[in-house]
Amino acid sequence: MKFSWIVFLCFLSVNVLAQKTGRPVSRVVLVIHGGAGVLERGKLDPLREREALDALNRALDKGYSILDSGGSALDAVEQVVRVLEDDPSFNAGRGAVFTAEGRHELDASIMNGKTLAAGAVAGVTTIRNPISAARAVMEKSPHVMLSGRGAEEFARMRGLQQVDNTYFSVEDRRKSWQQQRRRDSLATLKDSSGKKTSYILAPGEKFGTVGAVALDANGNLAAATSTGGMSNKKFGRIGDSPLIGAGTYADNKTAAISCTGWGEYFIRLVIAKSVCDRMELGHESLEKAADKLINEKLPGLGGDGGLIAVDKDGNIAMPFSTPGMFRGYLRRDATGMQRQVAIYKE
Repeated sequence: MKFSWIVFLCFLSVNVLAQKTGRPVSRVVLVIHGGAGVLERGKLDPLREREALDALNRALDKGYSILDSGGSALDAVEQVVRVLEDDPSFNAGRGAVFTAEGRHELDASIMNGKTLAAGAVAGVTTIRNPISAARAVMEKSPHVMLSGRGAEEFARMRGLQQVDNTYFSVEDRRKSWQQQRRRDSLATLKDSSGKKTSYILAPGEKFGTVGAVALDANGNLAAATSTGGMSNKKFGRIGDSPLIGAGTYADNKTAAISCTGWGEYFIRLVIAKSVCDRMELGHESLEKAADKLINEKLPGLGGDGGLIAVDKDGNIAMPFSTPGMFRGYLRRDATGMQRQVAIYKE
């Protein structure tokens, strides 16, 4: 009931504004996600569920405040992702999963659909908001991706807030990591000396990325993605989230995409760019292109996950091939306001 009143009041305010100014209301769209994975109805702690939904709503509020005042899609997606990075409900920033060494390694990327400029950081351990570091790489360097200590030094030079790695730790993630280490779903690899070492790839422990895509009043698109990666990962593993074209993509000619799921498969399918290519070259709708990648191509290789997307006309897609995906959207146009947050298939 609370959210129904929010939608009604937003609808009313938009129409009152249009009547007062005599100008048509510009379309703005914001879509967000907090990760796809094994999220089955009735199995998630009710308090955790409410905290996650509240965080999604706060993120939507933040992004809409920017878009409603004429701000850019790029500013909106960065600030939305910062809200989600700062919330321990998600596997990004504070609340990131633990690596096999008991630390946190973070990845993020951002893209401007107007210019195709992009920036990313990978494997960083001390940057409080990796998405802002990714934007700094895009705007303050000649590069697209920086990693590890180099990315951290660059962020310090740019005045971005640094924290101790323990800042990202939350007790729920620690308990999950300790339980995972005790499980037996192990694959074994051999090092150079022939000694076997465990590399855990447990089902259900691969997800939790956050992301945002937006269309602003000027018709520009942007996308941003941030993650703590795969729980118990080893060897400096990097997934799709910081890879432009795989986990993040934006092009004003087609759509803005942010992905979440088993990164190795998203990389192989270059999913974010592939959605845009199917739209541009195959003349498919956003809904059809996104559904084809997530519900056919991805499971066809053995992967799963989801994505969020908005196209140049304001159409939205949020497909996922897992039991659930934290997600939400907000769309304002001349007909009023639509807003929703959800977790499960409905």
